[in-house]
Order: sequence, then C-alpha cells, then structure tokens
Amino acid sequence: MKAVLFDLDGVFYESNRPVPEAAAVVSWFRERHIPHLFLTNTTSRDRVALVEKLAGFDIRTDKENILTPPVAAVSWLKRNVKNDVALFVPKEIEQEFSELTCVSDYDAGDIGAVVLGDLGERWDYARLNQAFRLLMRTPQPRLIALGMTRYWKADDGLRLDVAPFVVALQHASGAEPIVMGKPSTDFYGMALSLLNAQAADTIIVGDDIRSDIDGAQQCGIRGVLVRTGKFREADLETGIRPYAILNSVADLPEWWEQRNKKI
Repeated sequence: MKAVLFDLDGVFYESNRPVPEAAAVVSWFRERHIPHLFLTNTTSRDRVALVEKLAGFDIRTDKENILTPPVAAVSWLKRNVKNDVALFVPKEIEQEFSELTCVSDYDAGDIGAVVLGDLGERWDYARLNQAFRLLMRTPQPRLIALGMTRYWKADDGLRLDVAPFVVALQHASGAEPIVMGKPSTDFYGMALSLLNAQAADTIIVGDDIRSDIDGAQQCGIRGVLVRTGKFREADLETGIRPYAILNSVADLPEWWEQRNKKI
C-alpha cells in the first residue's frame, strides 16, 4: 500500500465533534511522506471552509489536498457544457463555480446544466419543482449530481443528503444524472490522478459502506471501513465486503504497518 484516500465526515469528525486521536493519524502519514488526499462528498461548505474546520481539529492541510464534487463538476462542465448553468447548491459553495456562467434568473438564456448539491432544509416543493421544470426543457439540460450520498449523521441524528432529491428529479424528468462525487468511478479516477497513484496501491478509509467502500472497490481501490460516523452493524449484511474494518481511523497507522509487513 502506497497511498490513502480519506473520507472526512464520519472519519475525522462527526458533525462538529472530532473523532478521538484522529488528528494524529494525518501527522503520522505526513511525517512518513505517504501520499494522501481528502475525498469528500460534502457540498455544504467550500474547500477553504473545510481547511478551517480541519484546523479546528488540529488537522493541517490546504485546499489543493481536498477533492470535492464541485471541483470535479467545474472541470467536467468546462469541457462539456457551453450554455449557462443553474445552481441548486448552498450559497457557501457557489464561489467554487466562479469559472462558469451561472444564472439565478432561470427564465433567461439557455440552460445547459442543472447542478444539485445538499441544500438540506432549504429544499422545498417550489425549489424542487423549479429544478424539474428546467429539466423538462428541450433540449434537456444535463443533470449534475454533486455526489450520491443517501444520508449523513448530524448532531441531532441522520439527515437526508442529495441522492434522494437527485433520484426524485431523475424519475420525474427522465434525465440521467451525471455523478461528480462518490461513488462515481470518474471521481475516484480524478483522485488517483491527483495522487499520481495506482488503484491497486491505494486504500480508502470511510464510514459509508456504499459510497466509500463499494464505490472505491468497484475501481480496484481497497476499502477500509471505520465503525464511526454513519456506520451501522447492518452495513456488514449488505453483501459488500470491506478489505478491512477498524474501530476508528485512529487504528489505521498500526494496521498499515502490520499489513505492509505481511505483504
């Protein structure tokens, strides 16, 4: 094993609470010059805010070491869409799309893509129906999903993420979503490219049995599941088999050394 992809929420912190001893793990990998990248489906804050949040947990990194769905989406949209883009994303991440022509007046101009992120409680019938009407135009705009995470763990319990709303719009409009976050194979491919690593030499550490573990393993990346965040014992009955299961990311350095010695 030569490189690591780290999920963030549920691995290093749960909402605003750090996972005990998790910060030391990043230092351990940095000191040994082991390539690593933070890979997250979070669309509620931009990379600068994520860097600041991690710093509050004594985890030091920079925004170039974090790959998010908006970053992947901008790269794809610049290559594939010429017309305006309609954003249904939190205001906190709109600046990540500054390289594109994004419109707030959806009745003006030609819409080439409808981008969906995690709006949380800001989703309502009117906003969802607005996105639906755009997707029913001819020619049909592309439906861009910033990840396909089903839910996440907040302080008050589990909350719906973006996937249920993407699926609703897909069902109603017939538009096939293009996924720009986990578990998209293109997203994992971009992560490997940024690390300059091969899938067979890389592991991912995550708490989501589907997006993190199954998604990565479909790409040949070995998945290490942690029993923090959204992990549930029922995850182990899904038929998805992680490469390894750890109680916490804090256990990763010891596991890494033991596993590499065996190999």
